[in-house]
Amino acid sequence: MVRPVERIQGQRVMLVPYGKEHVPCYHKWMQDTQLLEDTASEPLSLKEQYELQESWNSDPYKCMFIILEKERMKVPEEESSNVEAMAGDVNIFMNDMEDEQAAEIDIMIAEPRSRGKGLAKEAVQLMVNYVSQHLHISKLRAKIGDSNSTSLRLFRSLGFQDVGHSDVFKETTLELVVEGQ
Repeated sequence: MVRPVERIQGQRVMLVPYGKEHVPCYHKWMQDTQLLEDTASEPLSLKEQYELQESWNSDPYKCMFIILEKERMKVPEEESSNVEAMAGDVNIFMNDMEDEQAAEIDIMIAEPRSRGKGLAKEAVQLMVNYVSQHLHISKLRAKIGDSNSTSLRLFRSLGFQDVGHSDVFKETTLELVVEGQ
């Protein structure tokens, strides 16, 4: 896997690799019980969150980007000085050992004031383009809890097709064949 580029520019968002400067805000978000449920996550201590951030940066099979909302950025050229513009994250997991050209994608718009603006849609589209141009990924999967109707609508609107359902985990698996391979 190629390490993340420094930043990915969109019209309304900028994606930057998850850095130490992002951890305090990310940790605060992950104290929200609804976000924990929607992301199937467990609460972590701040120390554990820093350890997780370090592990993400060293794992060649994971790629995590923080979503910055451009209209809230103070200094567009310097993403590290724009922690106040954090809106969420978008991630790629290359975790299918049987299919090295498949990856899982997830997205979270954690900042309440950033929701409902189309930022998630743009961030997913940017990631689809990123894996098409920089990684050898031909298929993206999203696993979404049945109660997360917003994410299910988002991924379906982007062309992801339902391919499976787990009654045990109460989640739907969607896939998208990535163009340009």
